[in-house]
Amino acid sequence: MLYKKIVMEPDKKIALVAHDHKKRDLIEWAKFNRDLLAHHKVYATGTTGQMLESELGFGITKLQSGPLGGDQQIGAKIVDGDIDFLIFFWDPLEPQPHDPDVKALLRMAVVWNIPIACDRASADFMISSPLMDKRYLRLVPDYDGYRTRAIPEGESPKPTVAERAEARKTAA
Repeated sequence: MLYKKIVMEPDKKIALVAHDHKKRDLIEWAKFNRDLLAHHKVYATGTTGQMLESELGFGITKLQSGPLGGDQQIGAKIVDGDIDFLIFFWDPLEPQPHDPDVKALLRMAVVWNIPIACDRASADFMISSPLMDKRYLRLVPDYDGYRTRAIPEGESPKPTVAERAEARKTAA
C-alpha cells in the first residue's frame, strides 16, 4: 500500500472526550497537564468541554454531547485533518447507548493514523512524548485508489442498510 505524509505541526489539535463516569478523571488529568495543553488547540464534546474550559481557564472548542453527535463531529474532524490527537477516557464497564458512535470514532482515529489514548497512563505517556511539541510526519494510507476504483460494468453497488431494511418490509 502507498502512503501519504500528513504534517502535524508543533501545536497539535487535540480532542478530549470522556464518558460520564470518566469525566472527573479526564478533568484531573487535564488540570495536571494544563500548561502542556494550553498551547495546543483543544476540542471537546458537550459537557466535557464546558467542564474543561471552566477548570483550565482557556478556550475549548466545544462540540455537541457525544450521544447527540459530538463523537461523530470529532470523527469528521479527524477525516478532515482538523484533529491530530484523540484522548478519549471511555468507560469499559458501563454500557453506552451510543456505542456504535464510539466505535466509529475510534475506527476513524485508526483509519487516519492519529494517536489515541483511552486511559490516563496512555495519555500521560503520549502527552509527555518529545513528539508532542515537534513537527511530525504522520503516515496515512493513500486512499485515492479506493476513492477512484471502478465498479465493474453490470455490477451495482451493494444496497445500504436502509435499502435492505426496506426490501425486507416490502417482502413481508
